[in-house]
Amino acid sequence: MTSRRVFGPPETSMEPSPRIGLALGGGFARGIAHIGVLRIFERNGIPIHCVTGVSAGSIVAAAYASGAHPDEIASAACSMRFGDVARWSLSRTGFVVSKRMTPFLQRLLKHHRFEEMPTPLGVVATDLCTGEPASFRDIGDVFLPIRASCSYPGLFQPVRSSGRVLVDGAMSIGIPALLARELGATHIISVHLPAPPCGRPPADVFQVIRRCFQIMQTRTEDGWRQASDLVITPDLRDIAWDGFECGPELVSAGEAAALAVLPKIESWFSGVPCQCSEGRDPGLSRPFPQVVRLT
Repeated sequence: MTSRRVFGPPETSMEPSPRIGLALGGGFARGIAHIGVLRIFERNGIPIHCVTGVSAGSIVAAAYASGAHPDEIASAACSMRFGDVARWSLSRTGFVVSKRMTPFLQRLLKHHRFEEMPTPLGVVATDLCTGEPASFRDIGDVFLPIRASCSYPGLFQPVRSSGRVLVDGAMSIGIPALLARELGATHIISVHLPAPPCGRPPADVFQVIRRCFQIMQTRTEDGWRQASDLVITPDLRDIAWDGFECGPELVSAGEAAALAVLPKIESWFSGVPCQCSEGRDPGLSRPFPQVVRLT
């Protein structure tokens, strides 16, 4: 059985223990990779002060914040299919409705309201009219914010709430690192799931929309990267956006990427700068981008 280490400040230190905020990006089925990161953190006793997410990342974030174990989340995610969370329904604003996501979340989450979460949770959607992020935290039902955050424009119909029309959170912010900071985190770890390279021209309207979305997200990365102390980028190769059948492979990719940066995270708790090389997944050719601001 693997021993579980719990990190904290040295007994002789008067410095407060780092409060880690985990910010999870989108990726639909590729979001299963987030679970691998959580598995490694859980196995190594890395404490998570708060967790935030957009799109697929909001589902994993909510499940973990509610008290679900990473193994439980992995089991549900690897068996999930598109029809479990969505239903085709043609309308002027989209082709799919996400009401089926609510019973799926009811089964997965241990708690269903923000104020009940054992770990503080933040979810971000996008206000389609203003273009601004719509952040949900502290109080209220989690189901509608998650559905809104997962409402990929052009495919899913927008979600309406309190007079607002809400769509995918990644439209306004790729990874909600700043929201984790607002929830009290001193050190932000962002998990980035970049899209696979565009190997051929888009062949239909959905591929066109998806490619436009990818280009837009690439151009707006600077904001969340500057707010992050560490960025983890699992090597997902060419796994498709709807590759639910690749669940175990996605989890393994998340685990490998998290293991690669453990020395950096452990150095935050020891107070000793990490002397190892920059964290990198062996499957990647470039090191993970890191901006370290220890407080």
